[in-house]
Amino acid sequence: MEASRKIKNKVSAGFKMRGLILRPEASRHLVEVLESVDPSQLDDVIERVLDAVEKQPLSSSMIELSVVETAVQDCSQACDENIDNVFNIIGAFDVPRYIYSVERKKFVPISMTSHPPPSLCALARDKAELFRERYTILQQRTHRHELFTPPAIGAAVDEGQNKFQLKTIEALLGSTAKLGEVIVLGMITQLKEGKFYLEDPSGTVQLDMSKAQFHNGLYTESCFVLAEGWYEDSVFHVNGFGFPPTEPSSATRAYYGNINFFGGPSTTSVKASSKLKQLEEENEDAMFVVVSDVWLDSVEVMEKLNVMFSGYAALPPTCFIFCGNFSSAPYGKTQNKSLRESLKTLADVICAYPSIHSSSRFVFVPGPEDPGPGAILPRPPLAEHITEDFRQRVPCSVFTTNPCRIQYCSQEIVIMREDLVNKMCRNCVRLPNSNLDVPNHFVKTVLSQGHLTPLPLYVSPVFWAYDYALRVYPVPDLIVFADKYDPFTITSTDCLCVNPGSFPRSGFTFKVYYPSNRTVEDSKLQGL
Repeated sequence: MEASRKIKNKVSAGFKMRGLILRPEASRHLVEVLESVDPSQLDDVIERVLDAVEKQPLSSSMIELSVVETAVQDCSQACDENIDNVFNIIGAFDVPRYIYSVERKKFVPISMTSHPPPSLCALARDKAELFRERYTILQQRTHRHELFTPPAIGAAVDEGQNKFQLKTIEALLGSTAKLGEVIVLGMITQLKEGKFYLEDPSGTVQLDMSKAQFHNGLYTESCFVLAEGWYEDSVFHVNGFGFPPTEPSSATRAYYGNINFFGGPSTTSVKASSKLKQLEEENEDAMFVVVSDVWLDSVEVMEKLNVMFSGYAALPPTCFIFCGNFSSAPYGKTQNKSLRESLKTLADVICAYPSIHSSSRFVFVPGPEDPGPGAILPRPPLAEHITEDFRQRVPCSVFTTNPCRIQYCSQEIVIMREDLVNKMCRNCVRLPNSNLDVPNHFVKTVLSQGHLTPLPLYVSPVFWAYDYALRVYPVPDLIVFADKYDPFTITSTDCLCVNPGSFPRSGFTFKVYYPSNRTVEDSKLQGL
């Protein structure tokens, strides 16, 4: 009895701390459940239950019995991690939608907001919301960076001298005097031909970039920048452009907890699972083979794939990731039919190697010139009538969206098939400086923007309501940019960024990823 009263007091105190009140029947149910918990773990379990309660759409601060029952169920499921969470392929249209709430300073699921569910035929507000959400995410990340956090009260004077303060464009436009040394977070736009502006949710200001220095990165229209300079007579004279600071995934999760931003069946982030982490480290044979531009109608490509399968037959990889384009000569009225025949030929080749057919998974990511609805991202999978025969013969195959996500144990992998490097270089406001090579500039830009295509919508169209599916925030463990540009492997902000290159164009190169030690191996089918 004494123990029950202690638990009841702890529970009611925990709920009160979060501004919530438990109904008597809900309190009784929770006390009954918690009586079986080890006293040393009681505080942690109560915290988990509270988090689960807050994730639900609450109509008031009075917590009903049904809400507590659901929260307890969620927590018990999270504890019983089952083996189904080891490998999951998540299409872009299945990615969970979270919206950053400025008032609550946390991400909330779309079900807890007034936003309508996403639709391909979006409303005009979705287009504005797309850029507003990109801005809000970068703003909260920047404010958390040590250079932009205000000094603690009572801190030494010199400590505050190394800190910066972000201004809004509204604050500039409202000033009649000259403002020196101002830093503004905003988006570069060209509202009039040849004249660039900086835009944020509070307004727009014309830029004078004649003396601006550009730090590392590819600065395109519609990308967000930290602009430093002085303001006078309705013009912002920029001395330097930099990107918002990046943040490793561990720092983001330390702040927002175990929210599953990535998607998949797990109710919480797989990063928090020690079982999956252990499984990942123990399975040293796991490997992912990534090949881009798999031209199935090319005799030479099919021959090389046959060689690849024969090499891997003794130790089949966990997964083959084949990225489009799947035809060397795209378009034309026979494209669908010829692609269907080519997939049948590939099925014949795979069935010739029983070990690979039974053990390996095959993931197909469509390319920009494959049959489908134009160049708008995210791109749906190849049509079912094209892939039907192949899926029947190779049951362990998945035809997914572009981009797509793969969750393997505790790792998060993003796959994107788009010729982005050339697009971004062509649309640069200023050519990048020569401190780094182009791939390094490119990777820095994508991770700083927290988005796979930081380009104007007329260059890289996006379904407005599904723009969130292209986010790379929190930063994943591996991003595969399947691009026709030269192959590269770069690590930045605890994220491995890889381009396997075009298989037929780059002398049959591809990449192999080993999740157990997070390394990438350059591979080439040469002289075979």
